[in-house]
Parts: sequence; C-alpha cells; structure tokens
Amino acid sequence: MTTTENRPGPTTTVTEVIDWSAAPIPSDEAGWLERARAVRDILERDAAARDRAGATPYDEVALLKESGLVTLLGPVEHGGGGQEWPTAYRVIREVAAGDGSIGQLLGYHLLWFWAARLVGTPEQIEAVEADATRNRWFFGGAVNPRDLDLRIRDDGDEIVYTGRKSFSTGSRVSDVTVLEGVLEGTDTHVFAVVPSAQDGIVFHDDWDNIGQRLTESGSVTITDVRVPWASAAGFVDKTFQPRVYNTLNVPTIQLVFVSFYLGIARGALETGAEYTRTVTRPWLHGGHDRAVDEPYQLDLYGDYQSKLWAAEALADAVATEGLALHRDAWNVTEQQRGEHEVRVAAVKARATEVALEITGGIFEGLGARATAAGLGFDRFWRNIRTHTLHDPVAYKRREVGARLLRDELPEPTWYS
Repeated sequence: MTTTENRPGPTTTVTEVIDWSAAPIPSDEAGWLERARAVRDILERDAAARDRAGATPYDEVALLKESGLVTLLGPVEHGGGGQEWPTAYRVIREVAAGDGSIGQLLGYHLLWFWAARLVGTPEQIEAVEADATRNRWFFGGAVNPRDLDLRIRDDGDEIVYTGRKSFSTGSRVSDVTVLEGVLEGTDTHVFAVVPSAQDGIVFHDDWDNIGQRLTESGSVTITDVRVPWASAAGFVDKTFQPRVYNTLNVPTIQLVFVSFYLGIARGALETGAEYTRTVTRPWLHGGHDRAVDEPYQLDLYGDYQSKLWAAEALADAVATEGLALHRDAWNVTEQQRGEHEVRVAAVKARATEVALEITGGIFEGLGARATAAGLGFDRFWRNIRTHTLHDPVAYKRREVGARLLRDELPEPTWYS
C-alpha cells in the first residue's frame, strides 16, 4: 500500500526544538518514557493556547512522528521500538499529561496500528507493520459501533466500502484509516487499512465539542472505497479465520482510554501544584504566609496525589496481566479474555472517577484568579468530561459486580 503524506502547515506554535535524528532510537521502556517526557515538555508549553485555537494538529502529529513515538509498537527490524502494550500505555499517559488531545491521538494511532495483529493473518500482520513502521504512517479509524455499519459489496477480487460514520478520530492528520463494515447479505464484519487521502473518503471537519478539541474526531463519508480481498484483515479465500484474540479490541482500547484519562489528571495535578506553589495567595484569615503551608492545601493535594497513584498502580497491574494474552495471541481462551475484561472494567471505572475529581476539584487549590481564560485550567476537566461519556461507566462497574456476585464473565461485545 502507498499513502500520501497530509499537507503540513504552520497551524500551531509547536516547533521542533530537538534534533531527534541525532538521538538513537530508544531500546527499552526507560528510554521510550524519557522520549515521551521530552514530547510532553514541548506540548505543555502552549497547550492552553493551542486548545483555544483549535487548529488541525499537523505540527503535533509531525512531532509524534519525528520523535518516533508512532513506531513504538513497530518491529525493531523495520526501525520500530519493539515495545509491548504496558509501555505503550505509560507513553500515552505521559504525552496526555502535556496535551490530552494529542495523548488521545497517539493512543488511537497505536490501537489502529495494532489492529492488524488483532484480526489479521500472520502474512498481513507482517506486511502492514513493516510498511507502517518504515513509513511512519499515522493511523486514524472510522469505526463507531453506535452508527450504522458501513456497507461492503463483494466485487470479485475486491470489496467496496460505502457509508458514513459520526466519528473518525485522526481524520485529516492521518496517513491511513482503518475501515470496518458488514458484507452485504451477511453478518460478517471486515476490517481494512486504506489511504486516507483519496476521493472516496471525505472528512467533514465538524468536530466542535467542548473537550479533546484537537483530536480531529469529526464525521466522515465513505464512497466506493475499494480494497483487495487480500487486504481484508483475517480473511483467506474470502473466509474469516476467527480467534478469541479478535475480541481483545475492547479491553485494549479501554486501557488506552484509561491511559490518557490518568495522563490528563496528572497534567492537571502537576500544573495546578506549580501554580499553587508560585501564584496562589494564602487566605488572609488563615494565618499562613504561603499557600503551600495551609492545611487544606496539603490535604487537597495529598488526597489527589494518593488517589492518582492508586489508579496508576492498578492500571499498570492490569496492563501487565494482559501481557500473557498478547504474547500468546493464537491460543487465548474465552476464560482468559473474560477475566481480563473484568479487571479492565474495574480500572476504567476508577480512572474515570479519579480523573473527573482531580480535574474539577483542582480549582479549590488554585484560587479565583486561576479561572482566567488565558490560563486554560478548564481544559483538563473539559477533556476528561468529553471523553468519559464514550460509554457509561456504570456498565463497567456492573461487569465487576456480576463477576463477584454471580461468577459471570462478560460476553464480548463492542463495549464489553
């Protein structure tokens, strides 16, 4: 597959300040986390201004490419990082602490990069990952289960996608887009990776939500997009080769969500703490000369830090537990998958609650002047509030409760 690089443009104030080409590709998790922190440092300098501008994040995606983060999961022999999901989740968390939108873009990119492993044949996995890594493709995805499925027509050696999706995160900044639809006359779903820049794909630039404003998550129309049957993920001679591993899309994407939720919460907490240390005035009747000496400030930040540490530790533990499933993809059992999904549901519920509490409550430690629009402290809460409505967290808690009380494991669906 070939693809056309999306046009660059001086749309943001993110500028290249590191000669990434002069730095060797990291070889371990510590090195990749250090690189992610460098990207975070660049992003957070003007995150509030870029959030207000709402411009298409061409420069931000270029930063992810130049830093190599887009190839984190790619094969080492093709120039990739060769890392596994626990490292990827931590990298997403770090980037999201600097800019929640870009953390989400990176998370979704890594998810769609991995989609070949999720449903592809060994030959397809090798081909897609080699091309994607060598060319540093940035992935978008037009997969939204709440919409009507794209229609797929069998046209001999090709399949043809047509339809519309309400959301296509990554849209105009993507090099390739993952499509998913249903073959006409069947209930067979088919995934495929296609170039984003083609006449049959029209991105409508209608993402206008209160948060995650730079994620390019608007709607898309797909018209007669042709894909060779040979590129239909997981199909051999037009017949799908199923595995239990195919159903790991939900727990994996939910852990991606957890990662940028906790990253955004970390950004709010650390940005807030710096403001409290340097700007917030002590209450005139409190008897203290510095805000950082006030008991209520110590209690507030101590409470939030403790809760965030706990949620991060649970997220890391669940990610590590999932490694066995990813490393033995052809032999995952339904029991293993179900148990992992319950643990993921638990951390998704906890991360949602902690992130909402921190991003909304941090103002108590900042003071009235921190509500100035130019500071942009509200972006942390807006970002969390927007994306945590993706699916009701009560259903995640229900999965955990059903496991505890009735020894039930969730059936695989698009949301469980």
